Amino acid sequence: MNFTHETLPQRVVFATGQAFERLPDEVARLGERPLVISTRAEEVLPGAARFREVAMHVPVEVAARARDAAEKHDVLVSVGGGSATGLAKAVALTTGLPIVAVPTTFAGSEATNVWGLTENGQKTTGSDPRVLPRTIVYDAALTRSLPDDLTVASGLNALAHCVDSMWAPRADPINQALALEGIRALRAGLPRHDLEGREQTLFGAYLAGVAFASAGSGLHHKICHVLGGMFNLPHAQTHAVVLPYVTALNISGVPPHIAEVLAGLSDLRDEVGAPRALRDYGFRETDIPAAVTAILPVVPPGNPVPVTAETLTELLHHAWAGEEPK
Repeated sequence: MNFTHETLPQRVVFATGQAFERLPDEVARLGERPLVISTRAEEVLPGAARFREVAMHVPVEVAARARDAAEKHDVLVSVGGGSATGLAKAVALTTGLPIVAVPTTFAGSEATNVWGLTENGQKTTGSDPRVLPRTIVYDAALTRSLPDDLTVASGLNALAHCVDSMWAPRADPINQALALEGIRALRAGLPRHDLEGREQTLFGAYLAGVAFASAGSGLHHKICHVLGGMFNLPHAQTHAVVLPYVTALNISGVPPHIAEVLAGLSDLRDEVGAPRALRDYGFRETDIPAAVTAILPVVPPGNPVPVTAETLTELLHHAWAGEEPK
């Protein structure tokens, strides 16, 4: 073996049904003047200020307003999905304020040091230790408010973190092991609708985020970031649609034990009723050439199989139409 692995420092609290009871103590560890970033109706921290303008893909103008709102605060509390976490990260990127994240979806952003901002149809991403939430409070009961279709899409988004961690630029045996266990937990939990199933899915989403933070963005995420930024496609649904096509493309170039696990996911789409086609979310067939042009320069050099303009065109056409992955 010859590799270097970096583990990100973070406090992780699993507290099913107890998130808002545990939250005050966790916030008090980091600051006294919290700003809550959330669109949820609950009064998360009684008396705390709240910033409610949360938008998909974190537009730069929304991030600027959130930074202004945070000027008199010393800790950020994000409650919600990847958009709420992402906005808190955008504030932390320039202010250095610590984040306590309370995820209500399976996005996994709370476990990574990756940030993203969108301006003029282009999504820019990067990594920075300042944006890694200091504490995560996981409560599977909070995911019950997710509609069934978004639960599926969000869970498959987590699965995409695991899959990309198999071949991303910094993939190593440790994050591959985390990703494989994440796949096991997601595969077991996602088809279920009870609280125990949601706990398994949330556990898998955390492992997926940790693996992804270490391994970096692979081909799948490069494709989805372009699609989301250029065409304003919904984040989780886009990941759910694109994932099986990237998996089918790369499966011939990975070791047999990984290929076997990935092949075992082929029936999961039918089992959970996964989103099928990019055209269902506003992506047009005529958008494919522009997308290919934008994706090709950011394809990671270590992808398991070669990626060309023709490869991407075929992949996006199949994903646009919702055809069976080959």
